[in-house]
Amino acid sequence: MTDQQTPIEHLRAVMAALRTPETGCPWDLKQDFASIAPYTIEEAYEVVDAIARDDMDDLKLELGDLLLQVVFHARMAEEQGLFDFNDVANAISDKMQFRHPHVFSDTHVADAAQVQDNWEALKAAERAKKVPNSEPASLMDDVPNALPGLTRAVKLQKRAAQAGFDWQAAAPILAKLDEEVAEFKAEMSAETIDKQRLTDEFGDMLFVMANLARHLKLDPETAIRSTNRKFDRRFRYIEQKAAENGEKMDALSLEALEAYWQESKHIVG
Repeated sequence: MTDQQTPIEHLRAVMAALRTPETGCPWDLKQDFASIAPYTIEEAYEVVDAIARDDMDDLKLELGDLLLQVVFHARMAEEQGLFDFNDVANAISDKMQFRHPHVFSDTHVADAAQVQDNWEALKAAERAKKVPNSEPASLMDDVPNALPGLTRAVKLQKRAAQAGFDWQAAAPILAKLDEEVAEFKAEMSAETIDKQRLTDEFGDMLFVMANLARHLKLDPETAIRSTNRKFDRRFRYIEQKAAENGEKMDALSLEALEAYWQESKHIVG
């Protein structure tokens, strides 16, 4: 990095060097938006993981990896004459100013709830501008298909709630969940199992569970990640105990494994 370069300018220069046809990196040069997209998702999840582990040193590194993804995409777009990193930064700055009129203009808000209401109204106005005049804007517009399933379910439900299509309390959702579970059990007990119908019914259960989480102000993705971490801890404990006792896990009975599992709840949580 030269004395005249800011850190972001240096990062952009590094990426430009990696993408220089004659002298760049063969791997970086062969990438395109589609091939890099999975890495972008992976890096975002690694940021979330560092936060969940409360590892600030790792978070610093993971945020850098995620920033690299933004610079990578912007560089490829610049090479095609589409836009560059400055366009990306300016676009998000403009969006934040537009969606925060209570900060950047004379709009007054009473509390955070009103900020959220204004935010949704401004997003709706932005969606309407994206749709041709001949087509009515949908509340479902611009909910990304690539979102994790439970996250997208919650977003779709929030959009529907803006039109009043929503449960008024959590209790009826539990009743709906019982109904979906019953339908799933019926498919499971059918003489001939139809995998597509079983998949559909399973999806219905997950969708209702996401709705229940939303009404309880829980994030279903956070909940399942927490349960995954818990399972990981407990299973590692079982492995450790089996090794300490000179046992092979695949030779243990289910009852013995379950005993270790119950023990793990008190030891590792």
